[in-house]
Amino acid sequence: MNNVTLDGVMQAPGRADEDTRGGFTYGGWATQNIEEPDPEIGAAMGVRMSQSDGLLLGRRTYEDLLTTWNNRGGMFKDALNAAPKYVVSQTLTDPLPWPNSTLLDGDVVEAVADLRSRPGRELHIMGSGQLIETLLAHQLVDEFLLMIFPVVLGSGRRLFAGDTYMGLKLIEANATSSGVVIATFQMKGAGLAIG
Repeated sequence: MNNVTLDGVMQAPGRADEDTRGGFTYGGWATQNIEEPDPEIGAAMGVRMSQSDGLLLGRRTYEDLLTTWNNRGGMFKDALNAAPKYVVSQTLTDPLPWPNSTLLDGDVVEAVADLRSRPGRELHIMGSGQLIETLLAHQLVDEFLLMIFPVVLGSGRRLFAGDTYMGLKLIEANATSSGVVIATFQMKGAGLAIG
């Protein structure tokens, strides 16, 4: 479940101070480019969360979600608190502060492969661009649910960085009333759901 611009930037969609790495100054682009919160995006995320056996998160995303969503009310706070969260980090230590959190501090590829081998439903990633890059390099991604915003930034961390090449199949796409395209793409291979 990732917000991206038309040119693939995923960095700091929610707030100006969310992620300023590399001198990024366009933070908050998702909220600035639609008039009000888009209920269709919330519904799509809610459906995807209901199909999930947990979230796989990088450290930055984990810490940001913990701080941001626990200061807000609403259904996403409760859903995120209740969801199992698998956190990839070399710097965090147990016990993690957010309920239902498990630290994955060893080899990330091995840890995610182990999670995937367990019976159950899907694992989802929110944000966590560096983690996504690692998993893509090891064919551990099945699907992308992208909220594609009608904005081009020209700079910032992109979902598909560098010389990435992969085959994708469009499964579903819908435009919301705010102009955001909600699209589901499957990898032409096996792996883990993003979103």
